[in-house]
Amino acid sequence: MEYSRRIIDDALDALFPHLAAIALEGAKGVGKTATGTQRAATVLNFADTAQRQSVEANYDLVTELPPPVLIDEWQLEPSVWDRVRAAVDEGCGGSSFLLAGSAGVSPGVRIHSGAGRIVSLRMRPLSLAERGVCSPSVSLQALLTGESGTLTGASALKVPDYVDEILRSGFPGIRGLPEQAREVQLESYVARIVQRELPENGVEVRRPDTLRRWLAAYGAAVSTTSSYTTILDAATAGEADKPARQTVSLYRDHLARLFILDPVEAWIPTFSPLTRLTQTPKHHLVDPALAAALAGATRQSLLMGRGERISPRADTGTWLGALFESLVTQSVRVYAEAVRARVGHLRTKSNEREVDLIIEGRDGRVVAIEVKLAATVDDRDVRHLNWLREVLGDRVADRVVITTGPYAYRRKDGVAVVPLGLLGP
Repeated sequence: MEYSRRIIDDALDALFPHLAAIALEGAKGVGKTATGTQRAATVLNFADTAQRQSVEANYDLVTELPPPVLIDEWQLEPSVWDRVRAAVDEGCGGSSFLLAGSAGVSPGVRIHSGAGRIVSLRMRPLSLAERGVCSPSVSLQALLTGESGTLTGASALKVPDYVDEILRSGFPGIRGLPEQAREVQLESYVARIVQRELPENGVEVRRPDTLRRWLAAYGAAVSTTSSYTTILDAATAGEADKPARQTVSLYRDHLARLFILDPVEAWIPTFSPLTRLTQTPKHHLVDPALAAALAGATRQSLLMGRGERISPRADTGTWLGALFESLVTQSVRVYAEAVRARVGHLRTKSNEREVDLIIEGRDGRVVAIEVKLAATVDDRDVRHLNWLREVLGDRVADRVVITTGPYAYRRKDGVAVVPLGLLGP
């Protein structure tokens, strides 16, 4: 299959010639191996037992092979991390090592942090811009610098098209499959997490059916700040013998370590008049297609408004709206990481004010984003964005509503209205 360039390739172009070792991190199937292979002269795949044992017998082997050396699934032999770190200390030059991993190091395994030697870059599933379904005309980087000015561009994508993108997923090896094969592959992806990935990483799953139901309940809570107690209760409704919270917490920690759970942390600004903000993360899976697969959702069911959404509030819209927000979040995170910006969400403890996404650049300026599963925007949709601008002033570089509409434009109050298909890095 021909390689399609990823947004992260721009960062690798800029960094790898000057850095000896870079770790590509992310869930299985996001494309780490394909991206790393484009730059590697030697590929070591530790999923191959023979290759892993060869290195285990002689860790110096990684320094003797022609560079750049890609070490795929390095976490299966964690000691290789320390050997790469030592090689950097010994003075190996830029473009020496790429380490690709789909899990952090198992608890109890001690390795050096790699700080100052190995730089980590996060890979996520394909953003909408990387999928080639529309040509972006609005740059997140320009929004962050306040230089976006007049907005232009037209998108042919409508709500059914965005539903298709949710269901097709951003996993490069899955999204191009026929519908039935794709559904089976996504179901297999979930089953592999429970039956194989967690046990391989030292987690004993005594009740796999309960864990799968918990994942389904978590998926039903995407784009919300529902409590973990609420999610557990939804997963075990009618069961007298519920798993202990400590057990579920352990599963949750490991699922995050496998990059399957990808929550958006609350944005807590420094040196700001904002007070009484919640610190609760907003729930997201690595890809909204997994949430849809866990619920058995279909194109028709989503378009007809079916699907129960777990939410702490009754006025937060449909589950399709939540999945669309998760699709937006997935793409925005890819664009934000390209410019080294961080992504959070804002909510007051009283729930009186909330902003779906806050993108904070390195200079402290922010882009505030609301997500709306509709083509039109009214004054009610922008009230929290305008409130934030009143509170923070020029620190808000731009205010944006991301929609399913056809055109990018600015409202009279200066708020940018941008179809998701037209947003890019």
